[in-house]
Amino acid sequence: MIILAFSKQLVVRNTGIKEDFDPLASQREAAMFYGLFLRGHSLEALRRDIDVPKPLIQKWLHAPRYEEGFRENLRRVYFYRKQVLAIFEELVHSERQRAKVQ
Repeated sequence: MIILAFSKQLVVRNTGIKEDFDPLASQREAAMFYGLFLRGHSLEALRRDIDVPKPLIQKWLHAPRYEEGFRENLRRVYFYRKQVLAIFEELVHSERQRAKVQ
């Protein structure tokens, strides 16, 4: 299962840590999954690979051994994965609409 892709890259510099935000990362990742869909991969399998199930994220968020910083990263990952899934679903929907027209 692919779950730990981040929309931010941490870059270590001499002055400390800087976060570089890539606003197109979720679109690129969704496009990669869409390409797999066009090559015949199962739609349901791709959805499972993109999504993080709510019970799993809840389990991680409520585990006492994790620090708050890690929990915040989990929340970011969760929302990022949901964004990738939404973009992917729109691409699939658009493909199906285009196939109906032709």
